[in-house]
Amino acid sequence: MDQNKVLSLLGLAARGRNLSSGEFQTVNAVRDGTARLVIVAEDASANTRKLFTDKCSFYDVPFYVYGTKEELGHAIGKDVRSSVAILNAGLAESIEKNLKTVTLENGGR
Repeated sequence: MDQNKVLSLLGLAARGRNLSSGEFQTVNAVRDGTARLVIVAEDASANTRKLFTDKCSFYDVPFYVYGTKEELGHAIGKDVRSSVAILNAGLAESIEKNLKTVTLENGGR
């Protein structure tokens, strides 16, 4: 599976207003139950990763580390973003399926 598929789907989610980006908006989406999937950039700080690992675990939201801040931001038409939350269940399912495929192809990265 092409890595760009995940980024394309993130762009689609952003255009359809089915995505929250940035640390504060992503945390709020997880807390209020609207987040269906959270993605944190590989180059995000250790504190950011821990924050989302803990929040997503507590609120039972799927969580992935994927791409760089620049790639995530570019995919959604914004500046650099360390985290995004997908709000639509169908898009989240499709993105998660592609993330699992990409992860397997990259040797469990």
